[in-house]
Amino acid sequence: MRALDAINPADLGFADALSGGVTTAVIKPGSGNPIGGQTVAIKCWGRTVDEMLVKEPVSVKSALGENPKRVYGEKGKLPSTRQGVAAVIRDELTKAQDYLAKKAEAEADGKSFDRNTTLEVLGKVLSGELGWCQHAHRADDIATAIRLSEEFGYRLILNHGTEGHLIADVIADKQIPVIIGPLFTSRSKVELRNRGLRNPGILARAGVELAITTDHPVVPIHFLVHQATLAVKEGLDSDVALRSITTNPARIMGLDDRVGSLKAGLDGDVVVWSGDPLDVMSRALRVFVQGREVYTWDETAGEGVVADPFYRESV
Repeated sequence: MRALDAINPADLGFADALSGGVTTAVIKPGSGNPIGGQTVAIKCWGRTVDEMLVKEPVSVKSALGENPKRVYGEKGKLPSTRQGVAAVIRDELTKAQDYLAKKAEAEADGKSFDRNTTLEVLGKVLSGELGWCQHAHRADDIATAIRLSEEFGYRLILNHGTEGHLIADVIADKQIPVIIGPLFTSRSKVELRNRGLRNPGILARAGVELAITTDHPVVPIHFLVHQATLAVKEGLDSDVALRSITTNPARIMGLDDRVGSLKAGLDGDVVVWSGDPLDVMSRALRVFVQGREVYTWDETAGEGVVADPFYRESV
């Protein structure tokens, strides 16, 4: 499956993103399946997802822990345990290994070969072309994620990492990036019992490359910068906090040749703030996507105005 096929450019979440200074987002399948599908990077302004496209696919989404266990367990189907979820992932990746070997053999012999689109994508994970975005909250699930990545040799990107601070040294030693968050949540499930705004700082000080996510719509996307602000309040270095919502996520997701910093040759996504972005009283005044101003704060009206990307008939 491709997240690309599920995006509605008219969703108000894109206007929210611009108001919070977010110009580019990586959209991922949900976390109800052990292997969820392909992720996509898009601009937060445009008429069609094809016009908004930055890169596709970016990575493959996978989930460990309570979500797939609950989804399938409630249906009385496998996998309904943590070991079952890991087994499904391991089996599919093993099939992908076998598929690649048979494909290479067929190509070497000049023979035809029946393609399998799912295994083709998983093969790109195994070859390192695509990253593996692993939903994992608990420390033991993070350890399972690391174990699987080392068994199959793919590039692991931890998503959420709620208890990553408990094994921060392990994650840092293995140079595994963490996209942490959402940070503005309750302990709505057992996996979140150790969630806290101190955790990003602990990970960063241990040497983990860090990005922050709202997991929109779990937390509205325009609160991204505020999550970084409160993480600073609880110990995250302010420079690291800024990098965690700009350069770091771009580099982690392989998009730093397009976005994440202000330099020649990139897309020209620029946000003009009223003050320090990490000051809770600051707001995005002007937002440019690929050099075009698409959001402006109207001081008189007291609200932001998003440029209309859609066709309108002249009268």
